[in-house]
Amino acid sequence: MSQLVYALADGAVVAKRNLIKIKRVPDLLVWTTMSPIMFVLLFAYVFGGSIDVPGMDYREFLMAGIFTQTVIFGATFTGAGLAEDMQKGVIDRFRSLPMARSAVLIGRTASDIVNNVLSIMVMSATGLLVGWRIHTSLLEALTAFLLLLLFAYAISWVMAYVGLLVPSPEVVNNASFMVIFPLTFMANTFVPSENLPGVLRTIAEWNPVSSVTQAVRQLFGNTDPAFPPPDVWPMQNPVAYLLIWVAVIIAVFVPLAVRQYKRAASH
Repeated sequence: MSQLVYALADGAVVAKRNLIKIKRVPDLLVWTTMSPIMFVLLFAYVFGGSIDVPGMDYREFLMAGIFTQTVIFGATFTGAGLAEDMQKGVIDRFRSLPMARSAVLIGRTASDIVNNVLSIMVMSATGLLVGWRIHTSLLEALTAFLLLLLFAYAISWVMAYVGLLVPSPEVVNNASFMVIFPLTFMANTFVPSENLPGVLRTIAEWNPVSSVTQAVRQLFGNTDPAFPPPDVWPMQNPVAYLLIWVAVIIAVFVPLAVRQYKRAASH
């Protein structure tokens, strides 16, 4: 128990270091805030007039997907940050300090939650400006935001493992883009999965990104009550399906990332 407390305390110090870095490198903060604004405006005004969602305004349908995509991409900061620290020898400095080995990963993933909170705040304000509204209670809305952050946190551990495997942050960014971009589009993020053909529809219905989007959409009240319910289990039970994925990802990638960190720090 004491080891866990020490690891969390050391992780808090590392998280503070990462947040101070953002403050001292304004470019990171600009990207964190401008990217969500760009996505909301681009999809709302470019695609909003050409995609039909029965029974509701496309902009309300859209926002849950934009939230999901943005927090997933926000999780890539974990991998890029670790790869940069490896490249610059910061990990070797951490290794020389009397701190828990897992603290670097705990601090890195925790600080990226703050990045995603900032992105969500900016997106929420932008969404309200373009016509998005929440039609449910404050508790349900907060639950939706919490689920977004929880899924992003799980993905952060995947990115942590990737960041410790590759030689540079550029590789992390390119590799992440090649995987995450199609994963977020082969889902119900921007179009109803019912509109997708054959195999793509099946992929979208079982894609965990779709379950996050569906859960958030329902909790925000951005669904049409008259629309027929989904006929597959993940879409009928999106919160349960999402929590299963979060548990599996964390159970697999936390030990993998910690083990890879120990290997990387020992070289």
